[in-house]
Amino acid sequence: MRFYVNKNAQLNGDHEVHRSTCGCLPNVENRLFLGDFTTSHQAVREAARYYTKVDGCVHCCPESHNS
Repeated sequence: MRFYVNKNAQLNGDHEVHRSTCGCLPNVENRLFLGDFTTSHQAVREAARYYTKVDGCVHCCPESHNS
């Protein structure tokens, strides 16, 4: 599955990780392709290489959503 991270932080400072099929996926100019991963936990770890605060999307990555 392909994953992206939102370049724009949420109000709490998190950069959300989304599956490519998510209805909340940010616009193309506001997302960074992370790669293809088996789990959202792997994608969140990859996103942490780019941003200090990352979290999984509550809708498409609930298993990785913490805040």
